[in-house]
Amino acid sequence: MKTDDLVLMLSTNVEPIARGRVARTISIAVIAGAVIALGIMLVALGVRADLTTTRAAVFLLLKLAFALAVVGVSLRYLIRLARPGSARGISPLAVIVPFAAIALLGMLGLADAPSAHWNRMVVGGEWLECLLSIPTIAIVPFAVTIFAVRRAAPTNLFRAGAVAGLVAGGVSAMAYAFHCTDDSLPFVAVWYGGTIVLCTLAGAALGPRLLHW
Repeated sequence: MKTDDLVLMLSTNVEPIARGRVARTISIAVIAGAVIALGIMLVALGVRADLTTTRAAVFLLLKLAFALAVVGVSLRYLIRLARPGSARGISPLAVIVPFAAIALLGMLGLADAPSAHWNRMVVGGEWLECLLSIPTIAIVPFAVTIFAVRRAAPTNLFRAGAVAGLVAGGVSAMAYAFHCTDDSLPFVAVWYGGTIVLCTLAGAALGPRLLHW
């Protein structure tokens, strides 16, 4: 078969892809992953007992704001990465903004407290549980997100996997926030931020294998 004949055959009866389908598919997958993550948290850990108090509600909102910012920025980037050649014009540095913001708030919190309290503010009482829970809860949201991204045929598998891990880590942190009773902003910056980064690194390592087509 000649090249011209092959090109003609491939271009015949090509149906246009509905605009926004990739964005809808990935967004639905992330929402489903968030619901599943919340369910896992409720079954395995439960909601913090003092959630009805004003203090607990305020710090829950701060944690959710950080995690939502991570998910929002990274989801937009992931949708572009999922489409071949569509990531141009988007700076990956945008995903750093939520981390920089929570790190700044954490440092301000430390600066406003006596140095004798710093260790408690950073380490807290649930650092190990946080370190284990967020990556574990993120497994299912990551799998669901990867499945949706794979259907869009991305070309930069390393970066797409990393951002999928970033999204899953943010979703998992949102779910875990309903259980966590450590309300120090330095704690959130170090352990929430750190575990989300771990999810990102895991996604980068697994992306080329799971997204290969």
